[in-house]
Amino acid sequence: MDPAAERRPRVDEPDPADIINESLRALRDERRDKPGLKLRLFGSPAFYRLWLAQVITSFGDWLGFLAIVFLADRIGAGSGGASVGFVMAARIAPGFFFAAGAGVLIDRMDRKQVMVVTTLARAVVVASLPFVDTIIGLVFASLVLEVCTLFFSPAKEASVPNLVPADHLTTANSLSIAAAYGTFPLAAMVFALLAKVAVWLGSFTPLEVLRVSQESVAFYVEVVCFVVAALMLLRLPISREHLARRDPDETVDLGSVFREIKEGWQFIFLNPVVRSVNVGLATGLIGGGMLVPLGPVFSRTVLDAGAAGFSSFITALGLGVCIGVIFVSVLQRRIPKDKVFSGALVIAGVVLIVAVSLSELLLAAFFIMLMGICAGTVYVLGFTLLHENVHDELRGRTFSGLYTLVRMCVLLAFAVGPLLSGALDGLSASLIDKRLAFGGVELAVPGVRLTLWLAGAIMIAAGIFATLSLRAHRLVTPVPAAEG
Repeated sequence: MDPAAERRPRVDEPDPADIINESLRALRDERRDKPGLKLRLFGSPAFYRLWLAQVITSFGDWLGFLAIVFLADRIGAGSGGASVGFVMAARIAPGFFFAAGAGVLIDRMDRKQVMVVTTLARAVVVASLPFVDTIIGLVFASLVLEVCTLFFSPAKEASVPNLVPADHLTTANSLSIAAAYGTFPLAAMVFALLAKVAVWLGSFTPLEVLRVSQESVAFYVEVVCFVVAALMLLRLPISREHLARRDPDETVDLGSVFREIKEGWQFIFLNPVVRSVNVGLATGLIGGGMLVPLGPVFSRTVLDAGAAGFSSFITALGLGVCIGVIFVSVLQRRIPKDKVFSGALVIAGVVLIVAVSLSELLLAAFFIMLMGICAGTVYVLGFTLLHENVHDELRGRTFSGLYTLVRMCVLLAFAVGPLLSGALDGLSASLIDKRLAFGGVELAVPGVRLTLWLAGAIMIAAGIFATLSLRAHRLVTPVPAAEG
């Protein structure tokens, strides 16, 4: 071979260093172009900030809720629980009187400002609670807090479709549920720990002016939560398009407010999707809500399991809701939302009937968990259907209407459930001696079991109504949401 040829470099073979550098550049480009885990999970940085603010406010809300209950019980000692009942009623009552008007105002106002102002207002009210010594004072504070919530919650829900892509709404609602209810166990644990913190802080004489106690420390922590959340909400890029569509010369008077309330309720009951979701969710809660006041009675009289049995029910229900939320989030793009929503309502009613027909705690708890799976699915898909099918300028009124119906149905379930159970118990005793026989198998049918059967039947009826309503009309085209 020619020695000169051997000394010439081979131009057809690339330099290994160039190959490595090119590969590293390609890898960096791929990582830069690929959305991070946070973006894939939350859909947008803006919704991530809103979600964090919701986590903080929900934690503060639960902490304050526990503190108010304990404070009401301490102030009203000897009232037999009536003091706590009055304070809790104050958290429900405003929804019946102010929710519709709040929805109209939310559709006329900057939603970010509504959320910030109401969050700071709650901080001010909560800061005054350590110095309240009467039940009347607690009732008044609870009323103001609930009015603020009536503005905050619909404004938050109405803003979500403007912060995430349309195909991410189901996941967004799942995350919102996790923020709203997943913080309760943490708040309960922190509240228990604050007893020792209060004892330590109480040893400092200068802090006596703050009236240090377990409840007051919880209130101060709640104030900090609200202030931090308000600062986070200030940075949200929330759309004001619903305001741009309004006449700038339009004035607010009592007549126009009532007209818009009427317009909102007409939309709720005439739009097939909105009607199905509102009636389905609210009516379903009449059935499911009866499990709360009647669960302890059922556990004690039918299962002979006492408080431990009811705790098992609540644990199973909570676990089921978590599974349902995860299930919907994973399969959101593969399932028909309207059909699964109505179908899950029907199944929830069926499994509740099966659960309360059993006399074994573990089996009953298993079916209660199945009901929780259906309940989580219904909640997430219901809110997603509303987000997708309600135009921006009507969202405030729509969600206010939903919250009004939900409060009314929950209150109805809590009030009517025990009364109905007592009435059916007497009827069952006089007619069939509280027992039914099926082919040699005898089943005890006290009033509590009959009432919970009726609760399941109500849920089934709500699901059938939703199915028929959605089947009769095609879903409207989803309202475009933020691009990301």
